[in-house]
Amino acid sequence: MDFLTLFLVYLCSVLAAAALLCVCSGRRRGGGFLSQSFHLLQVLSFVIPTQLQSVTQRALHRLFHTRNCLFVVLHITLQAAVFGEYTWEVFVYCWELQFHLLLLLLPYLLLAGNVGFFLLCSRANPGIITKSNHASLVKIYAYDGVLFQRGIVCPTCNVEKPARSKHCSLCGRCVHRFDHHCVWVNNCIGAANAGYFCLYLGSLSAAAAAIAAVTAALLIQLGLLFRAMHSTYIDEQGHEQPVEVLFLLQHLFLAFPRIVFMLGFVILLTLVLGSYCCFYLYLALTNQTSNEWCKSRRYGWSHHLTLQPHDRQVVYKNIYSKGVWKNLQELFKPPTVLERKKKT
Repeated sequence: MDFLTLFLVYLCSVLAAAALLCVCSGRRRGGGFLSQSFHLLQVLSFVIPTQLQSVTQRALHRLFHTRNCLFVVLHITLQAAVFGEYTWEVFVYCWELQFHLLLLLLPYLLLAGNVGFFLLCSRANPGIITKSNHASLVKIYAYDGVLFQRGIVCPTCNVEKPARSKHCSLCGRCVHRFDHHCVWVNNCIGAANAGYFCLYLGSLSAAAAAIAAVTAALLIQLGLLFRAMHSTYIDEQGHEQPVEVLFLLQHLFLAFPRIVFMLGFVILLTLVLGSYCCFYLYLALTNQTSNEWCKSRRYGWSHHLTLQPHDRQVVYKNIYSKGVWKNLQELFKPPTVLERKKKT
């Protein structure tokens, strides 16, 4: 069936694009996307000119290993395309079908909040460690002796790393309570803007879910309006057949192709963003960062077995968790040196 073939091609393309963006926006590791791209260029060296290979390598390095606004532009473009289609067709049809106005305006309200949190998250100082504020930042968190050791000096910034900090190679600076570098906001996520990022991620997930819900409700309402499931059609052999779900989807796709395509993309986006939002909320409630979560998993694997009989197996324990409410409060109001002195 032509509809199934086209829809499967579309679904595979969206999944492949989503997987590629996740790989490209991930943190740099040995043998990562850039290294794989270089190996691919070497394999294709027989058909790609040498000059073009060097240009491609420099472009890939600039794209994924330096701070740039390409993913921000892509983020804004996709958001504009989705809301443009929602405004141009979905909103108009829903208005004619007398949907509740508040339901139709909900995606725009979430978009306004998302844009505000995006600007706060991208323009805020994530908690850059400098020689002037280093003395105060090093007193906020204690060293756990496992993930964060005392006396480790950053060779680039030439300062001792405070606990829970990390040097970002893309920005070229150490960040206090470093979580990760987000290419979608073109900024690091640290102690000073982690709360903004949580709200940005939540509002973006909610906006995608709201658009998906309104669009799905529109298509269901159209199906009920024309009593499609109670109708019949004549197949290729000339026999009368009852309308099935697959036939109805094909009919809706032929009648509203852009709306169906947008709905599939937004549903996938809602699932991906919703899953990541739940994971980030889990990190916030347990007072962990993405960097600490990844390091603790790698540490557990690398220290699971002891090579020497006299070696003592070290068990990692999160010493920064203070309870669900205080952990969540710390995300939006990072502790200072004065607050820590009062507690001690």
